[in-house]
Formats: sequence, structure tokens, C-alpha cells
Amino acid sequence: MNFVALRMLTGDRAKYFGLVFAIAFCTFLLENQTTIFANIMKRTASQILDVTDAEVWVMDPRTEYWEQTKALKDTDLTRVRGVEGVQWAVRLFKGNPVARTLDGKFAVAFLVGIDDATLAGAPRKMLLGSWERLREPDSVVIDQAGYVLLFPGEPLAVDRILEMNDHRVTIVGVSDASAPFASLPVMHSRYSTAINLLGRERTQLSFIIARPTVEVTPTELTALIHEHTGLRARTTDEFMWDCINYYLRHTGIPVNFGITIIVALIVGTVVAGQTFYLFTIENLKQFGALKAIGVTNTRLTGMILLQAFTAASLGFAIGTGLAATFFEITSRQLATRGIVLFWQSVALTGACIFIVAIVASMLSLRRVLVLEPAVVFRG
Repeated sequence: MNFVALRMLTGDRAKYFGLVFAIAFCTFLLENQTTIFANIMKRTASQILDVTDAEVWVMDPRTEYWEQTKALKDTDLTRVRGVEGVQWAVRLFKGNPVARTLDGKFAVAFLVGIDDATLAGAPRKMLLGSWERLREPDSVVIDQAGYVLLFPGEPLAVDRILEMNDHRVTIVGVSDASAPFASLPVMHSRYSTAINLLGRERTQLSFIIARPTVEVTPTELTALIHEHTGLRARTTDEFMWDCINYYLRHTGIPVNFGITIIVALIVGTVVAGQTFYLFTIENLKQFGALKAIGVTNTRLTGMILLQAFTAASLGFAIGTGLAATFFEITSRQLATRGIVLFWQSVALTGACIFIVAIVASMLSLRRVLVLEPAVVFRG
């Protein structure tokens, strides 16, 4: 009976390919949109995740995410260092100066100022040069995308000059920093250099990054820091999710992507269901003949489900292959670097396609179950 069911499914090639295409398109759109949405949300915390030295972030109690900072006092660093369980704690500066090349090209940049003595928070993935050279006076490390933006069409090179806040700095390295939420150059320098490049204010300390001793977990340390200093302390993962949740609550990104995902589900369900329903209606006589020779409703149900899941599996495989190819190509571009197909998106889409197959089967199953075998002898 399974062979008969598959022969019935592939008998009308046009409807069969139309059904597979509808499911493949639905799969591609779902995986495409969910993956892009997840990667965009991850980008909101990309600079946090790039600071691999830190396990705990300390900030003003009202700070909600990476872009929203209220400067701390220098004495806050001493207070954090005095908390039992802190192995080390250093300052971190974040600002957005305007970087200019000598020929007049300019762009607003993300500037991260790291501790002068330890260079904790420096970019570890380097494409050219060395982050250790940040110990040199007036030096910065720039990410590859930022370099290409400021020096379009020119090969990567170190020892080039940039101007920021009437100060000249030397590029001593090109990093492979994660793409930020906004497509701006990402730069790193020493803390003392960074505050000069942005302009001195009364307070400059954006964050304090710390690491616990072996006896204390990062989560336990955040509680201790908050208890003893009153400052807000978060682990790296918690701070990352703070950023993601802020954008989920306060931007239209979830709504826009959600509408597209819902439309894809509706279109996939309606088109696949209608196509499979028409396929079943056109084969009612064949199902009637099977009933006439004694095939049970349970067996007929199994045949219809086999047809639905065969078409769904093939469409899902084709759609996933198209999505994987799409992200393989786009991930090689600087603007879309790091946007990869998540296995979670594939699994979620697979579950949705499974539901689509069930719905499509249910739309046509009733007509077969109530079918009278005598229909095969009419007309």
C-alpha cells in the first residue's frame, strides 16, 4: 500500500512539484527570517561577547544595556576591587568619536578603551598586527570592516594615521571583531588614550570588568558586588540578554520579523493544504477502489499521512539546502559577516513544517474517510 500511495502522489507531476515547492519556499522563508532575526539580536551584544577576559560587568544601577551608560566614579573601581571574591577588576571605557583619515574620509566609530596596565578586553582575533602594540603611545586597533570603510579599495596595512578629536593616532592592528548592531568601525585603544580621543569629562568610567576567584562563581560574585557597592553587576551572559531584551521591548524589530514569519506560515499552510486537498479530490475514485477491495480507513489514513510527510520532507530538505547556501554566500560579505544558519532555526522550522503537513492531511482526510466505495462504479 505504501508503494501505491507514493505512486498516487507522484502521478500528477505538476501538482506534486507545486506541493514540494510550496513547502520548500515556506521552509526557506522561515529559516531565513528566524536566523536573520536571531543574528541581529546577537549583534546588539557583540562587543560584550568580544571582551573574552571579562566574566562580570559592573555598571551604574540604571544602566540597562550596552549603549546606555552613565559614567561611574573612579572610586567605584576601588570599591569593586575590595569585594571578597574578586580576582581582578579593571576599567573599561566606551565612546563614539568621529574618526577621520588624512584625505578627509570620516565615520563615527565604536571606541573601547581598555586597561592601560593589563590590556584586559583587547581583541584577541587579529588579522594584521598585534594587540600588544596598544602599549605604544596614541595607538588603536581597528576592525576589518571599519578599515575597509575608512580606506575603501586599499589593502590592509598597519601604521596608518587617523585623526580623532584633533589627536592623531596610529593603527597598529586590524582585528576580526564581531559585527556590531550598527555598521560602524570598532576600535580599541588604551583607556588613557580613549578618553583623550573623545574629550575629557568629569567622569569617564563606563564599565568595570572583573573576574572572580576560583572559589566564587560569576553569578555569586555579581550578588556580592551589588550587596557591597550598590552597583549593578551582571555576568557576561546576563548582560548579553539584557541587551537583547531591551531591543525586543523597545524596537519594532520583533514585530516586523514576526509579521513575515506568520505570513510565511499562513502561505505555506494554505498553499500546501489546498494543493494536497485538490490532489486528494482528484484521486477519490482510486481511494474508493481501495475501499472496495477491503482497505480499512486506518490504512487509508496511513497512506495519506505518508504522502503528506513525503512531500513535506522533500520540501523541507530543499528549503534548508537553499537557506544554508544563502547564508554561506552572505556570511562571506563584510556587512553580513557572522550571520549563519542556526540549528535552532532549522529545528523550529522542521516542527512548523510538521504541523503544516498535519494540517494539510486533515483538510483532505475527512473526504476519504466518509467516501463510499460505490463511488468508483459511478459514471
